[in-house]
Amino acid sequence: MKSAQRGRRISSAEVTNVSPTGVWVLVDQREIFLAFTDFPWFADATIRQISQLDRPSPHHLYWPALDVDLALESLEDPAKYPLVSKARSNEPEILRRSKPPSV
Repeated sequence: MKSAQRGRRISSAEVTNVSPTGVWVLVDQREIFLAFTDFPWFADATIRQISQLDRPSPHHLYWPALDVDLALESLEDPAKYPLVSKARSNEPEILRRSKPPSV
């Protein structure tokens, strides 16, 4: 007698290691390193926050505790996806205007 399959796999992505320089994620049996320099959202996060990883679709990973949603393609080649933030600085506007533009 052959047993029926118990159900679909719940998660095909997991955090396997956190080091001083980044996070290792196992996705579909391959490990991907997320350097904190490329993915700064994880640099100050707790192990618990980093470990809570969901895969809402085959091409995306989501860390609900950090509200970070990343496409797998951006993990594999972060240079193709420069960081862009719409967050506003806490620095008063007068100070921001007085600084020379960064080169």
